[in-house]
Amino acid sequence: MVVNKGKTRGGVIAALDVGTSKVCCFVARHDGETFRVTGIGHQIAHGLRAGAVVDMAAAEESVLAAVHAAEQMAGETIRGVYLNFSAGNPTSHRVGVEVALNGHAIGGSDLRRVLSHGRGRCPYDDREIVHAIPLGYTIDGNRGIRDPRGMYGERLGVNIHLITADSGPLRNLSTCVARCHLDVVASVVSPYASGLACLVEDERELGVTLLDMGAGSTSAAVFLEGDVVHTDVVPVGGNHITSDIARCLTTTLDHAERMKALYGSAIPSRSDDREMIDVRPVGEGEESGANSIPRSHLVGVIRPRIEETFEILRARLEAAGFDKAAGRRMVLTGGASQLQGVREFAAQVFDKQVRLGRPRAFAGLAEATQGPAFSTCAGLLAYALDEGGDARGHALAAPEDASGRIGRIGQWFREYLQ
Repeated sequence: MVVNKGKTRGGVIAALDVGTSKVCCFVARHDGETFRVTGIGHQIAHGLRAGAVVDMAAAEESVLAAVHAAEQMAGETIRGVYLNFSAGNPTSHRVGVEVALNGHAIGGSDLRRVLSHGRGRCPYDDREIVHAIPLGYTIDGNRGIRDPRGMYGERLGVNIHLITADSGPLRNLSTCVARCHLDVVASVVSPYASGLACLVEDERELGVTLLDMGAGSTSAAVFLEGDVVHTDVVPVGGNHITSDIARCLTTTLDHAERMKALYGSAIPSRSDDREMIDVRPVGEGEESGANSIPRSHLVGVIRPRIEETFEILRARLEAAGFDKAAGRRMVLTGGASQLQGVREFAAQVFDKQVRLGRPRAFAGLAEATQGPAFSTCAGLLAYALDEGGDARGHALAAPEDASGRIGRIGQWFREYLQ
């Protein structure tokens, strides 16, 4: 599915965040060490649900509008993009493999061989490998080796974090992008990208859980010792809260979204029963007037949905063994994380220290796009900046299909070791 064209020409990098509620495109110019953002475009998303394409024509129109706005602002023509995804039920797997060395110095061919063996250990034949991230190498059983090249031993081992997804939703998304005359340089699972944008180096090294709260899904990424070691996605997000409000209070989706943003909270307060909110019934004209409800009713609709989402993720992290392994630090990001009281509620449910994460400030990035809602798009730029930077393989991904074509792992080694 991924068409790797390498670095975009002329040092121009494009990040494309295709989400449920918005499509965002950042265009940046690479100056050797960092990026300067030169173009920004964002558009209300149509034809997408929980990150998956449900109407190809509408989704294509949204992508085209966002990319065109970014191209006009940057004065560039985009040919390839770094693309996020959260659809296809992304799932993490850990595999460990070893290969014989016969005592010679470890080189690029040995790394290619051991990583190829690891990819072949994927437990699912009907899913696509999107990321294959080495978490640490061993030589003759000695652990903690990050870059084994040039070292000697008899056996080389590696633990690999594989992230797989259903191929159908990924192909639909890539087809949508291809119909906009764009190549996909790399696909990156959304919480991984958001973590690269929002987390500081010490958090990634010591252990942290990141929750990316989007409109159509809430995703988690656990970082430890500098690497992403686990990811998960729950197809419940901010739009589901809006729908709950609209149904329970019998109002329009637009008015429900406005009520959520202005008066919504995940934590009740003592004044909620006294504070009244106007609710305009769906289907009623302006002359019919609005009903008034106490704010506590709105909070009573919002809180159960957020609690359900957090409890599902907490249970999944516990089942995977990462509820305690990542320490007591958590970072929330994504548009839905800005709802009042969400940070405090997350601290209660997960029993962790929680902060709100914002993307790092790239040069040229407008202040309006430095909020949590733009973390994934900024993280795609961070991913592009880090790609191919070391033997830990942050840029490693699967081949575009299972037909034997050379994958991005081989591409990365060819580019890096030449």
